[in-house]
Amino acid sequence: MRIRILDWYIFREVIMAAIFGICAFSAVFIGSGTLFKIARFITDYGASISSVIKIFVYGMPAIIMWTFPMSMLLATLLTFGRLSSSSEITAMKSCGISFKRIAAPAIILGFIFSICAIIFNEHVVPWANTAYNNVVYYEIQGNTELKSQDHIILKDIQNGVIRRLVYAREYRASDETLQGITLQEFNFEGTLTHVENASYAEWVSNVWIMHDGMIYDISDSQRTRTMRFATQTLPVSASPRQIVREQKKPEELTMKELKAQIEIMKTQNASTAKLETELYQRLSIPMASLIFALIGVPLGLQPTRNSSSAGFAISVVIIFIYYSIMTLANALARGDIVPPMYAVWIPNIIGLIFGTFLIYRASR
Repeated sequence: MRIRILDWYIFREVIMAAIFGICAFSAVFIGSGTLFKIARFITDYGASISSVIKIFVYGMPAIIMWTFPMSMLLATLLTFGRLSSSSEITAMKSCGISFKRIAAPAIILGFIFSICAIIFNEHVVPWANTAYNNVVYYEIQGNTELKSQDHIILKDIQNGVIRRLVYAREYRASDETLQGITLQEFNFEGTLTHVENASYAEWVSNVWIMHDGMIYDISDSQRTRTMRFATQTLPVSASPRQIVREQKKPEELTMKELKAQIEIMKTQNASTAKLETELYQRLSIPMASLIFALIGVPLGLQPTRNSSSAGFAISVVIIFIYYSIMTLANALARGDIVPPMYAVWIPNIIGLIFGTFLIYRASR
């Protein structure tokens, strides 16, 4: 019973400090970034009050997402720094409670924070990012012209099975054409039965016309018929405007959508490094909450951690180092220099080694 009360006591202290950290770091991000963007939108585009409120609200989830790991580091530093300076840690140890047992509630909370951040990042942030970008592009900037985009993907899904898949390497807004087209058709079992490739397609009289292409009929994974064509109708009824509006940026996609798009682009031999980096970061960044808990608990017990200002200062230094390494790893991943699956986990691996070493040293 004594241990359970102690667990809840540490739990409560860390949670309260973490909430403070989320608010504090969110305020820093808002003051250093969001407010400047809002001021620019008002000055350059005359953004209305309703549009400004929308981008402020829709921009918050992405900001909060980044503050989860930061707040966990600050919370553990402040909590265990206070417990140490008031001799509460000494009292706990005198009762026969080991350091690992004292640290367990904070580390468990770090894991819970990581899981909550993953869920939040999957179900809230992509939707908010889409809404944010739509408000900026269409309401504030007042863009009515379509913009060119890379990697256009159109899917026709029936009863949960993809029946038709269209991939275009690029949409050119200047002449309303789709470049580098591949059309794939599947049967009800999801087996590929028909492929059409074309150099480009143009929007003519509300119809997409493909030019200079090849047709392949496939049976049992073997080509049964091949035919070249000069022009061919692309069985897509969506207009250029509808196609462009349906496309999403990587930060607007869920992990499931990212995986699907990566698989499609791999079949077209297109580079997926940026999408894979985005996908794996959806897990690595939230898991930093656990890593920072491992680091923050033993550091909070150091004799120099005797004030909230010292705890905040040391958390800023650690956060700066972590995100500097993360930025470098991100560049290596997006440049396809290091496989994204490994590159994005470099900061967490370094943090895990450092945190485990600190925990081991403190437990002795």
